[in-house]
Amino acid sequence: MTSSTTFQPVLESIAEEIERTPGRGRPADYIPALAACDPRSFGMAVAEPDGTVYGVGEWRRPFSAQSITKVFTLALVLAREGDALWEHVGREPSGNPFNSLVQLEYENGIPRNPFINAGALVVTDRLHTRTGDASGELLAFLRAESGNQDLTFDKEVAASESAHGDRNAALGHFMASYENIDNPVPVLLDQYFRQCSITASCADLALATAFLARHGIRADGTRLLTLSQAKQINAIMLTCGTYDAAGDFAYRVGLPGKSGVGGGIIAVVPGRCTLCVWSPGLDERGNSVAGVAALDRFTTLTGLSVF
Repeated sequence: MTSSTTFQPVLESIAEEIERTPGRGRPADYIPALAACDPRSFGMAVAEPDGTVYGVGEWRRPFSAQSITKVFTLALVLAREGDALWEHVGREPSGNPFNSLVQLEYENGIPRNPFINAGALVVTDRLHTRTGDASGELLAFLRAESGNQDLTFDKEVAASESAHGDRNAALGHFMASYENIDNPVPVLLDQYFRQCSITASCADLALATAFLARHGIRADGTRLLTLSQAKQINAIMLTCGTYDAAGDFAYRVGLPGKSGVGGGIIAVVPGRCTLCVWSPGLDERGNSVAGVAALDRFTTLTGLSVF
């Protein structure tokens, strides 16, 4: 691929292919606001490091970011704590579902990676200790990086998650028993559910992720992460960003990525661009069916991948 001007035709070609594809999976049904989404909805955006953004379909329609937000809280904590963070959370793929309790006991309350729910709770806990308002710090960051001051929390989604939050509460209390959680678990859960409830569009999230394509440089030109830290986050996204489907995602897409049960997936081509695709129909592992297919086609058509 020789010129960035070809991103738009590539996106349009992908959208046409996705439109013809039967079987889009099912929306997440444990959050009523997500269950009502049309699984055939589709949007995709590509942002270049200079802030130029291309899109197709419903690329400016806000959706529930959910676990995509874990990338940004990880970056904010890593920028503040550096390698000390890794004393509290690991960097290895889990091989288990995102909300699993299984490994925590025999690994002494240290979650396997920052993107399973247990690990994300640790990261949010540490951000809250550092800032006093983890979800507010995250929202401010996303507004600044996306350039969209209208980004906000969805109170209905946060309330839904809280009402169905027993598994996350169990994870939090279990890790607290190993002294790996600083804040009261109910405070942490409130912050975490608010974090996951943020709504943003493909355009917003592609732009917000661009600091990882710029090797740690924020939209205003200041450095958030060192070159090594940006590399570390991209590496963890590649190996852990789609839970127990990470190997298949690396095989098909070949990019660092992070999915959410709202149907979104972000992906990074270091030095070149960032992407966000949204389609709410999920596979059995919680990843967007059309989203993975679209990213697979993008790397195939453009030749852009980390491999």
